[in-house]
Amino acid sequence: MHDLKWIRENPQAFDTGLKRRGLEALSPKVLELDAARRAAQTAMQELQKKRNDTAKAIGQAKAKKDDAEFERLRQETDSLKGALQANEAKERLIADQLDELLAGIPNLPAADVPDGQDEHGNKEIRAWGQKPAFTFAPKEHFHLGEALKLMDFEAAARMSGARFVVLRGALARLERALGAFMLDVQREHGYEEINPPLLVRDEAAFGTGQLPKFREDLFKTGIHNFDKAQQWALHEYRKRLEDLECGGFIPKPPSTKEQKDQLGYEMLADLVGRIKAGDFDDPLWLIPTAEVPLTNLVREQILSPAELPMRVCALTPCFRAEAGSAGKDTRGMIRQHQFMKVEIVSIVTPDASALEHERLTGCAEDILKRLNLHYRVMALCTGDMGFAAQKTYDIEVWLPGQDRYREISSCSNFGDFQARRMNARFRPEGEKGTRFVHTLNGSGLAVGRTLVAVLESYQQADGTIEIPEALRPYLGGLNAIQAGGR
Repeated sequence: MHDLKWIRENPQAFDTGLKRRGLEALSPKVLELDAARRAAQTAMQELQKKRNDTAKAIGQAKAKKDDAEFERLRQETDSLKGALQANEAKERLIADQLDELLAGIPNLPAADVPDGQDEHGNKEIRAWGQKPAFTFAPKEHFHLGEALKLMDFEAAARMSGARFVVLRGALARLERALGAFMLDVQREHGYEEINPPLLVRDEAAFGTGQLPKFREDLFKTGIHNFDKAQQWALHEYRKRLEDLECGGFIPKPPSTKEQKDQLGYEMLADLVGRIKAGDFDDPLWLIPTAEVPLTNLVREQILSPAELPMRVCALTPCFRAEAGSAGKDTRGMIRQHQFMKVEIVSIVTPDASALEHERLTGCAEDILKRLNLHYRVMALCTGDMGFAAQKTYDIEVWLPGQDRYREISSCSNFGDFQARRMNARFRPEGEKGTRFVHTLNGSGLAVGRTLVAVLESYQQADGTIEIPEALRPYLGGLNAIQAGGR
């Protein structure tokens, strides 16, 4: 979310940032709605003052027993009440329009983010390691996994559809080992391990920027709130019964039992339909990444300087609808609806966020270094950055079977963008007021894609998979995975 005061004072800089994102100027629309809302608020304050003054005058007229003046003032009070209600409704409408507009505007890019329209504008910052050399044509991970009879896409499809996988035996153990290894490394780097909820409310998904823009990429569930359904049914039945018997101001003959029964049947059908449609559900969203619950640990909180920096990590399943990826990576484990990932999140003061971004990225890189996997770090351009990001580094691992780099971690600095949406603040030492914290996150790492990289980089000519030395303690000393390995 953006700072309205800053937009008022820097409309040109705001539009320049949006232009770098490939968007049109929006400050005129924002400031128009802002001015209209403030005008409505001023009008309400004036009406409230006038109503208070009129109330005092009514008391004086009553004390003087001036019936004519009392009646005139009473009518004026009724008129003011109507005007206040109308202005309140107008102010709410304008505020909702302004909030909706601001909620859909992405974060502004940092000054050192390269300009560009898409991934072709990204800049390589550094690379580490060497591409593995093979005396044979390396295979892709799904060919390797299926040949080992340890990766089963058909069984997954029979129960869940496309973009799911069943890992068996040694590959299931390898995935578990990778997650445990990543958590241990991040704990070495000072990240506290968290076991967060996998279901979150609207407010949490909004806070990190998943809602409303990426609603179609999320899986939604909910809990039936039958108290809410009952309250609606009682209120609606009474309202319809009053209309049946009274018809507003025009008296009607008493309703018959048949009419009341029919009304009851209609209400029951309506209620069942609304329950099926989820109208009374308390919505919950399956997390697309542990970024959502980890960052929301500080929502609506005022932290002390002693609590910062806050560094947390979690290994969780992640769920993504992949709504915009039809036809992309349909084979294999690169793009799935469900996958495991270790997320690292930092909450810091504004002056520390730039250095923390470099540190966090280095913590994610350390996993690949210890696994001896070749990778590069890319600075994303303005046209390829995520909605909430101010600056992003993508870590891309080399996949020999695909003969290309693939993203394995995205490390972003969000500035105070998420914090404003979550109302997450801190109180600087010696100051009375509060400031918004800065939030950062990254994958440390995506477990499934790391598994893919290990399979393709450590494959042998006979189809077996050598286990990286860093992972062997997590697998009871296992050195290699063979067909049917348990």
